[in-house]
Amino acid sequence: QEQFVESGGGLVQPGGSLRLSCSASGVAFSISTMGWYRQAPRKQRELVAFITSGGDTNYADSVKGRFTISRDNAKKTVYLQMNSLKPEDPAVYYCDNHWSVVAGRPSWGQGTPVTVSS
Repeated sequence: QEQFVESGGGLVQPGGSLRLSCSASGVAFSISTMGWYRQAPRKQRELVAFITSGGDTNYADSVKGRFTISRDNAKKTVYLQMNSLKPEDPAVYYCDNHWSVVAGRPSWGQGTPVTVSS
């Protein structure tokens, strides 16, 4: 069973930075495409970024140039470096096996909340 534990969220001022981490288990991590998602209050969960097993990345237009996704296969961990945070970025952030999500079989964890406020 795939399991993901997210951490690193918190309160940051506009323009600030946070680095999120996601530890994976029960998944063939090194060959999996991993994604970060977010869900703001009263909004649908959306894809933020994903990274393939080969290191190719893809970002939502709203975060391009500000967020960077990376992975450490030895640690089975995927990261999301978030810079220049904006008032529209607050949400609960989740990670998952991207293709499991696409197939309608996500294994959402608790997520980690991000708040942007002055």
